Amino acid sequence: MAQIEIRLSSKEDKQSHRCEILIRFFNGTQFDAYGKSGIFILPSHFRYYVNRAACEKAGVRVPAKTTSVTMKEAEAKGYSIRKSGEIVISEKIDTEDVKHDKEADAKLKALKMAITSAYESDKEAVKNDKNWLSTFIDKFHHPEKYMSQAEQDKQKSIYELAEVYLNQKQFSYDHVKGFRAMVRGMARYECFVRETEKSRTTFQWNIDEIDRDDIEDFFDYLRNEVQLQSEYPEIFKKLLKDYPVEIGLKHKSPKLVVSGENTIIKKKKRLKAFFKWLNETKRTSNRPFEGIMIGSEKYGVPFYLTIDERNAVADADLSADKQLEIQRDIFIFQCFVGCRVGDLVKLRPENITDGILEYIPRKTKDEDEPVKPRVPLSIRAKQLVEKYKGIDADGRLFPFISPQKYNDAIKAILEKCEITRNVQVRNSKTGEIETRRICDVASSHIARRTFVGAAYKKVRDPNIIGKMSGHVEGSRAFSRYRDIDDSILSETISAIE
Repeated sequence: MAQIEIRLSSKEDKQSHRCEILIRFFNGTQFDAYGKSGIFILPSHFRYYVNRAACEKAGVRVPAKTTSVTMKEAEAKGYSIRKSGEIVISEKIDTEDVKHDKEADAKLKALKMAITSAYESDKEAVKNDKNWLSTFIDKFHHPEKYMSQAEQDKQKSIYELAEVYLNQKQFSYDHVKGFRAMVRGMARYECFVRETEKSRTTFQWNIDEIDRDDIEDFFDYLRNEVQLQSEYPEIFKKLLKDYPVEIGLKHKSPKLVVSGENTIIKKKKRLKAFFKWLNETKRTSNRPFEGIMIGSEKYGVPFYLTIDERNAVADADLSADKQLEIQRDIFIFQCFVGCRVGDLVKLRPENITDGILEYIPRKTKDEDEPVKPRVPLSIRAKQLVEKYKGIDADGRLFPFISPQKYNDAIKAILEKCEITRNVQVRNSKTGEIETRRICDVASSHIARRTFVGAAYKKVRDPNIIGKMSGHVEGSRAFSRYRDIDDSILSETISAIE
């Protein structure tokens, strides 16, 4: 019959002053192995054969510590005591060391049972494996190390899988920012459901169980979240504070903002893409988006800088503010190449060959035939590349800052250059058209629109422009540029007169 003997290592951990329990597991002459248990206790809590007559074997012996309390103190703690007065009684208490070693004792007993059970169930396979005991103990403490990727993923929450997804895909800054905002919304919804629906007090996002109703209810929740916050302030106070630890949120905002329909549609697309990845990577076979209508975003007429405005910004004297001058130069370069900011900040000298900029946009890099823009650099663009050659510590074309700071700098640059004309913009939350100063609503994307808009005025061939901007063939984006220039109509009429 298989037996287990234990003893205490003589090596003491310098910080905790605990020693590891060592295990010998044997079955007569058939099997005999030694291993480290991975369980540590204080030497004072380990005993060898305390009572041989009673057959007490070696093991953890954690003594209870006692302290004295008065009768009144005992009554205050709820003890059932009939006598009164100031008689001193003893009370057993657990110190942190006692608690730790009691847990260690429970874990040791579970390990011993697991070893015996595993051995008895497969003696023939075990008997010739000298490393079996050590491997089994390691597996007992760290089962995740012995799981397949699929098995490990089954242990992960949807929030952990979301981070795996982002790390594998390497999306742009804006996409990652938007995706994480959606994930935080999922966490708030999960908590809100548990707090408000008695039949769903254990609800959680489970990738194998999420269904169409959950998805649609979630997006209805997002549409009404700000209103719900005013109706349930205490609940939202809690859920805005206690995000799941897997999300790793550093800055928590107590205030929510209204989500417009465009934002809801973007989040639907992102969540659907996430589930597509879960399916493609065999993490789940669940397809909760089947039958759900996503819809399409609605945008106003695109606004951008005219060629004269772009040149005015490029020629402006900003030498009094060196940092602003640097961001102005980067912005002008972006206006001449039309790439997205997520691609812009990755550009390196090796992306330029014989005066032509070439790169694979992050937005299409995972497709079977990703778009690969080729942009001949203008004289001014080449001059800017030369001006900042070798300056960036990471070897990029320019000394980039964060996308958000870059956006802030663009607004400041346009205002300083007096590019302040009014433009019509669609309010993303209300859907209403508003009049705003162009400098107040500008961002890095205005550089991309400036490139496309200027090129479209001259060429009006979406396929040629798309070859440089990275738009896929047949992109609906160009239809918005067709709507903004009545001169096309006038020239068409003149051509047939």
